Amino acid sequence: MKLNEMTSAGNVKAYRKGRGPGSGNGKTAGRGHKGQNARSGGGVRPGFEGGQMPLYRRLPKRGFNNKRFAPAYITINVKDLEVFDNGTTVDAKAIAEKGIISVPKNNDGIKILGNGELTKKLNVTAAKFTAAAKEKIEKAGGTATEG
Repeated sequence: MKLNEMTSAGNVKAYRKGRGPGSGNGKTAGRGHKGQNARSGGGVRPGFEGGQMPLYRRLPKRGFNNKRFAPAYITINVKDLEVFDNGTTVDAKAIAEKGIISVPKNNDGIKILGNGELTKKLNVTAAKFTAAAKEKIEKAGGTATEG
């Protein structure tokens, strides 16, 4: 097919099922005679294999996943701390007041990541710091306290 051979679909009428033999799709409306898929609400759930043991039950469940037990930190970058004034003490409450984070209940504190630059002297208190973040905060003249 070439671009110059293409034609528009035009006004394609809605295909109305089950509207008599003249429609070409009347009576059973393309569902065949009887059976599970002919019924309203019929059909099988995803993954059903006709009664055969389905794949998701045949495969072994192996290994350990730490996701449920791993600490869940709210992460923010060093560049996000630029909104604070020089010499400010920055903690989770101050960060939430500035609207940088909205504090959900199920978290283990804030982790400061080292993306971006910091030009202000800040005293930052957080649960965790990456090495790069700690270095940038101290290079700007501030302090990084874990707690």
